[in-house]
Amino acid sequence: MKRIAIEMDEVIIDLNHKLTTTPASQPNQPAGTQPQQTRATLFAEIEELIGEESFYAGLPAQPDAQRVIERLAQEYEIFITTTAVEFPRSLTAKLEWLKANFPCISPMNIICCGSKGILNADYLIDTDVQHFSQFAGESILFTTAQNQQETGYSRVDNWRDIERRFL
Repeated sequence: MKRIAIEMDEVIIDLNHKLTTTPASQPNQPAGTQPQQTRATLFAEIEELIGEESFYAGLPAQPDAQRVIERLAQEYEIFITTTAVEFPRSLTAKLEWLKANFPCISPMNIICCGSKGILNADYLIDTDVQHFSQFAGESILFTTAQNQQETGYSRVDNWRDIERRFL
């Protein structure tokens, strides 16, 4: 049976549901503009949000993800991957979210890793091309606003695309 490894954040869980909420406009700031933040500051703010126990609670799955993963699990061995080592306080919340939203995924098939090169799978569906560099199987890029300029990889835009490709 072939194996599909699927990144959790932004591929099966809609993180943008919370991360794209924008603060109210600042006085004396033109409409539609945001103050620039350094990467370190933004990372710290995201880390704080993701580390909150309640961050993942209530977040929706990506449209069609639950239905398609249930179907995929009938023909493939499915693994959910997460780089929770970047945000270690998020691990418990992520596991609880998966248990509630994807009961068809065995806890034994959830992999927390920094380098996805250790994965022994035929396919990796992810949003970050950095995770493909050491992965030995076929890399499939799940489209997000941040990776639209990336080329050189098979690409899927949504779960219906994944369904068409694998089923």
